[in-house]
Amino acid sequence: MSLPVVIVGTGLAGYNLAKEFRKLDAQTPLLLITADDGRSYSKPMLSTGFGKNKDADGLCMAEVGAMAEQLNAEIRTHTRISGIDAGHRQLWIGEEAVPYRDLILALGAEVIRVPVAGDAPEAIFPVNDLEDYARFRAAAAGKQRVLVLGAGLIGCEFANDLSLGGYSVELVAPCEQVMPGLLPMAAAAAVQAGLESLGARFHLGPVLTSLQRSDSGLLAHLSDGTQVACDLVLSAVGLRPRTDLAAAAGLAVNRGVVVDRQLQTSHANIYALGDCAEVDGLNLLYVMPLMACARALAQTLNGTPTAVSYGPMPVTVKTPVCPLVVSPPPRGAVGEWTVEGSGADIKALCHDAQGNLLGYALTGTAVQEKLALNRQLPALLA
Repeated sequence: MSLPVVIVGTGLAGYNLAKEFRKLDAQTPLLLITADDGRSYSKPMLSTGFGKNKDADGLCMAEVGAMAEQLNAEIRTHTRISGIDAGHRQLWIGEEAVPYRDLILALGAEVIRVPVAGDAPEAIFPVNDLEDYARFRAAAAGKQRVLVLGAGLIGCEFANDLSLGGYSVELVAPCEQVMPGLLPMAAAAAVQAGLESLGARFHLGPVLTSLQRSDSGLLAHLSDGTQVACDLVLSAVGLRPRTDLAAAAGLAVNRGVVVDRQLQTSHANIYALGDCAEVDGLNLLYVMPLMACARALAQTLNGTPTAVSYGPMPVTVKTPVCPLVVSPPPRGAVGEWTVEGSGADIKALCHDAQGNLLGYALTGTAVQEKLALNRQLPALLA
C-alpha cells in the first residue's frame, strides 16, 4: 500500500488543501491529524456568532465523520504530534511512528497571551477556534459587560459582534488608534466612531495590569489608573504562527515556517500553508492567500509543481456598523496617503511617486469603489 499524504491541522488551510487534492487524486491515502475535534468551520465566522445568535454548533459546517467520508480520508482527532523525523519521512505520535509520502503543516497560529496580575486570570478568554468560541459563549451566557483586550482587526470585529448581541463592550489597547499598522488614521477614526455609536467605549493607550474579582463581577485595573467593571474578558491581542514543531524538526523558521513559492519547507517532502507559513517572506493571516496556496499545493502534490501567486489581497473587515475594506501597501513599498471624504465614508489611497496605486482603505459607502480600485493594485506575489 502506498504511503499517505499527511496533513497536520483541520482548519481552513488543512481542509481546503484536502478538498483541492481530492479533486485531482481520489485514491492516494490521505491522513489528517488535528489537536481539536476535527469539525469543519470557517474561522472568520467566529467573530459573527453573537450578532447572528449562533452557538458553536451553529457555526459548525460539518462533523468530523462527514468530512472523513467526503474526503475519503482518515482523520485523527485530539491528537498531538510529538516530533517529525524528516530524514526517515515519518512523524511521531507518542511512541507511534507514522510514515508519510508528503507531510503538510497546516498548524495555524496561536494566541499571544499577555500576563495579567490578579485573582481572575481564568476569566480571560482567547477565541482562536471553535472550541474556544464554545467556552467563551458559555461563560458569556447571562453576563452583560465584556472587556476586549486589543483594538486590532479581531478586537474590532468582536466589539461589533458583541454589541449586536446585546453586550456592553469596552476595549483597551496600547495604541493611538484602532487597527494600527493596517489603517491610516482617518479610516481608523471612522471605524472607531461607528463602534462607539453602538455603545462601545475605548481606552486607547493603557494596558490591563490586573484583573480582580469584585462583588459585582470583575474589576479591571488599567495602567493609567482607570478601573473598568466587567463580567469577563476577551483577549484579542494578536496571533503568532505555530512554528515550534517545525523548528524542533530542524526546518527553517522565521516569522512563520519558511517555504518557497511551491510551499516547500527547507526539507523535501514537507510543506506548509496557512497562518503558520511564511511564503516567500510573506506571512498573511487571511483567507484569500490561504485559498491560493491550497490550490497551488494540491497541484504540486499531484505531480505538477506549481508556484503560488498572490494577486491583490484586499481584506474585508466584519464591522457592519462601519463597512471596511483594506488593501495594505506591499512590504517595502514607499508611498503617500491621500484621504477623501468625511465621517463614516472615507476613501484613503496610497500612491507611489509615479502615481501608481499601492493600497487603499475604504469605509462606509466608499467600499463600493473596491472592485475598480482592485484592478489598479499590484500583485503581492506575481
